[in-house]
Amino acid sequence: MPHDNLRVLAHPLRLRILSLLTGAALSAAEAARELGDTQANVSYHLRRLHEAGLVEVAEEVSIRGGRAKRYRHLPDSGRRLTTRDPGEEKLLTKAIAGELLRRAVERAPERPASLTDAELWVDPEVWAELLSEATALSERLHAAAQPPRTPGSVRVSASLALFELTQEPE
Repeated sequence: MPHDNLRVLAHPLRLRILSLLTGAALSAAEAARELGDTQANVSYHLRRLHEAGLVEVAEEVSIRGGRAKRYRHLPDSGRRLTTRDPGEEKLLTKAIAGELLRRAVERAPERPASLTDAELWVDPEVWAELLSEATALSERLHAAAQPPRTPGSVRVSASLALFELTQEPE
C-alpha cells in the first residue's frame, strides 16, 4: 500500500518523529528514548515515514554488535504530498492541532512567544507577500534545527497554518 498522501502524517507520533529527525539523524532506539515511547512503536512509524519518502536513511552504525539505521527528515520531502482530499487534510489538521495542544502544556512561562489566530480579509498582493515570508520562516526554522539537548540551544514549538478560505463563510 503506497503512502503517498497526507494520511501518513495524520498520526501525532509521526509528526513528533519528523520534528525530532529534522535536527539530527537518529535510530529508532534513540528516537524512542527522546520521545518516551517503545522502540518497536517508533520503528513501526519510522518504516511508514520511510515508505512515504519523508525520512531517509542517513547512515548505518554498529551498536552493541548489531547494525542500526539512523534516519533523518528532509523538510522538503513534504512537498511531494500533493493530495487535496478533504478527509486527509482534516486528519492532518486534527493531528497538528493535537500536537499544538500537547506542546502548549510545556510552554516555558514568562518567555517571549507569539500566538496569532485570525480569520480576515486582506489584499491579494499582501497575502502573497505574507505567505512567501511565512514559507521562508518555516524553511529557516527547519534549517536551524539542532540535535536534541544541544548545549546553548532552546527547545521551541512552531506550528504554522496559513491558507486562503472560500469566499463565503459556511
